[in-house]
Amino acid sequence: MSRWQWVLLMPLLALVSASALGLVYLRQESRTLFVQQQQLNAIRDNAEVEWGRLQLEQATLADIARIERIAREQLQMHEPPEPRTIVVTGSGASQP
Repeated sequence: MSRWQWVLLMPLLALVSASALGLVYLRQESRTLFVQQQQLNAIRDNAEVEWGRLQLEQATLADIARIERIAREQLQMHEPPEPRTIVVTGSGASQP
């Protein structure tokens, strides 16, 4: 090989080596990010399951019949007589 071919070959060899090292680094980074994404997806899925459980629990605790039963049994509350009942609607209050 002549001198000018070596001069041309060395930078090309350096570029190919740098490209190969860059590829190895990017593949490893890609794998690391993929694992992190899978972990975050698992956390999100667990949070969604917990959110659904909490919504169900809230619906159960806010059940009108349950609230009325607790008010009567534990707080000794009762409905007021009919003339003292006021119904509040979206446009104001009315008395039956």
